[in-house]
Amino acid sequence: MADLLGSILSSMEKPPTVGDKESRRKAREQAARLKKMEENERKRKAEFRRKLEKEVSDFIQDSLQQKRKYNPMGKIERSILHDVAEVAGLTSFSFGEEEESRYVMLFKKEFAPSDEELEAYRSGEEWDPKVAEQRRRLKEQAALEEAESSRTKKPEACPNSNYRDKYSHLIGTTAAKEAAHTLEANSSYGCVPAANKRDTRSIEEAMNEMRAKKRLKQEGSSA
Repeated sequence: MADLLGSILSSMEKPPTVGDKESRRKAREQAARLKKMEENERKRKAEFRRKLEKEVSDFIQDSLQQKRKYNPMGKIERSILHDVAEVAGLTSFSFGEEEESRYVMLFKKEFAPSDEELEAYRSGEEWDPKVAEQRRRLKEQAALEEAESSRTKKPEACPNSNYRDKYSHLIGTTAAKEAAHTLEANSSYGCVPAANKRDTRSIEEAMNEMRAKKRLKQEGSSA
């Protein structure tokens, strides 16, 4: 009996110590704080969404407004604003490079931005339709002028190959004339003698003359 009772008692869970009680209390308190924070966050988001819904509704009803720019906001706030805009049938875009400076703009469907306008916002510039129109006209004018210039452009003149004109500024007019007269005095052009370049005989005539010279040379050596 004593052994059975001891076995039962040893198998029973021991009462928690003072340390265990303190840990469980802190865990319960932490869980309660997290639950309260989550509840507050849900309330804050719901309140923020109601605020945006009211602003978006006023924007839609205002016929004088075509677009609306919001101040920079966090990622969660931007996602809520994009969702509200989509439900309301508006177009929305986020602009800004840094997270701290990223903002949202709303556009009514009938006043959706052009690619040029979006590019201006992405570049951090203010959109001015008058300035954009002026830039567009300048670009078109420049393109037309370039096309007209390419059509009317004259071919480049061949460079002057006259020896005297080419070197007269360096050696003087008189010396240039003398150099032009003596230009053909070189004995060869490359590996071919200049005299051969002016030879007007046919190949057969030249070969006959060479054979005659060779024959005369042989006869002279035998004598």
